[in-house]
Amino acid sequence: MDRIDEESQTPAPPVTFTGRKTLVAAAVAVVLIAGALLIRPARTDDDARPPRPSERAASAVGMGAPAAVVDLRALVTDREKWLAAHPDDEASWAVLGSAYLEQARRTADSGWFPRAETALKRSLEARPAEKGNLDAMTAMGALANARRDFGTARKWGELVRAQAPKRWTAYPVLVDAYTGLGDYKGAQKAMELLMEMRPGLVAYVRASQVYRDRGWREDAVMAMEHAAGAAKAPAEKAYALFRLGELSWERGDPAEALRQYEGALRTDPAQAEALGGRARALAALGRGGEAVRDYRMALGRTPVPQLARELGELLDSLGRGQEARAQYGTLATMAARDGRNGVDDDVVLGLYEADHGDATAAVRRLSQEWSRHKSVQVADALGWALHQAGEDEAALEYAKKATEPGLRSAEFSFHRAMIERGLGDEAAARRHLEEAMRTNPYFSPLRGPLAKEALAAIAAPPPGGPENIRPTAPWVEPELPKAAKPTPTPTPKPSGR
Repeated sequence: MDRIDEESQTPAPPVTFTGRKTLVAAAVAVVLIAGALLIRPARTDDDARPPRPSERAASAVGMGAPAAVVDLRALVTDREKWLAAHPDDEASWAVLGSAYLEQARRTADSGWFPRAETALKRSLEARPAEKGNLDAMTAMGALANARRDFGTARKWGELVRAQAPKRWTAYPVLVDAYTGLGDYKGAQKAMELLMEMRPGLVAYVRASQVYRDRGWREDAVMAMEHAAGAAKAPAEKAYALFRLGELSWERGDPAEALRQYEGALRTDPAQAEALGGRARALAALGRGGEAVRDYRMALGRTPVPQLARELGELLDSLGRGQEARAQYGTLATMAARDGRNGVDDDVVLGLYEADHGDATAAVRRLSQEWSRHKSVQVADALGWALHQAGEDEAALEYAKKATEPGLRSAEFSFHRAMIERGLGDEAAARRHLEEAMRTNPYFSPLRGPLAKEALAAIAAPPPGGPENIRPTAPWVEPELPKAAKPTPTPTPKPSGR
């Protein structure tokens, strides 16, 4: 027993590995690892390397999310090279078409649209729509939305939904198409289904859009903040910040809008839309020289007619009429280029013609646009063109269609107020001018000051209320008829026996 106790208290000798033992252990480990790999082969997502630029861009455009400019270029180069050797790969044609479409959005160069259409048609030739080429069909819908051909976009989106009701990528197309057509209930329903299927950046962006159109500004901001939180890449984050800046601008807070636009530019310096937004905010803050600089830089990167119109009107407000006229000429050139590439710029052109050109031509143009797209933007533009053409009674009907669905727009309220003033309804005009000033007093460098002048020119209502409801004589208590006394009902006598 003593010997056993001594052995138990003696520490065990350390384990040492000889060279032979080490080789044997290593061989056993290799065998075990090889066996594990035979049981479960490695998957592609086991690769710890970060995705390549082309892979990042392909993932983004497949979801309809913004992609970085450098990544897009890599994706376009990669797919063009691949398709040169594999012209029957319908999936690659669909990816290439989507990449061209995103290039058009990032650069505002409508020349990419025909290239996107050609690529997507090649994909549909290799695998027709009736055989379920869902990627190409979805991209065709997104392309139609980008061209503002919302009727065609709706057809493509509904075709994808009919073939694959659970395919979430169809619903962003449908939200945009229904919104452009003025079907705001349909847009909200499609957005809610999208949120159920795939909550994330794309869904939150569409939710914010729908809430804004309904006039639910706080909900719109919250949804866009969720979109910013869901963003994974700098381009996605910058786009969400740009949209937050737009929401701040629309509610009359240029300082907050400027902060959001600058945040977007710091996150992604190629975010040219934010550069145009910053120009707008700087103009509202009285920094006209900086605003002109930013507008010119934005137009150099993204030559869109709306920015040319804004810059022209800013230059007009600064007394630089000759430069303004040059910008208006640039606007017409850009719109003509877009028209050749299948883009509908009729709302911007109609508003420009109504304010600076031929109002009768604007009415014709916008009447045709209304026959295709019955959105609040088209209703507002047509109402304003009719007012400028001297047809205020007809104009008021369209102004009501623009302002009553819920969207809070200082421009819309101003247009309706001036139409009502033209009809002699000063009370309604005052109400809508005050609404325009409450919503965003900086909405236009030209029409904002006009709104303030019109509001000051309209006499304030007389104290005590309108004359037609003021009493003409002291109040006298009316003599009410006296209530008739109830006749007592005789109590029946008990019958005797």
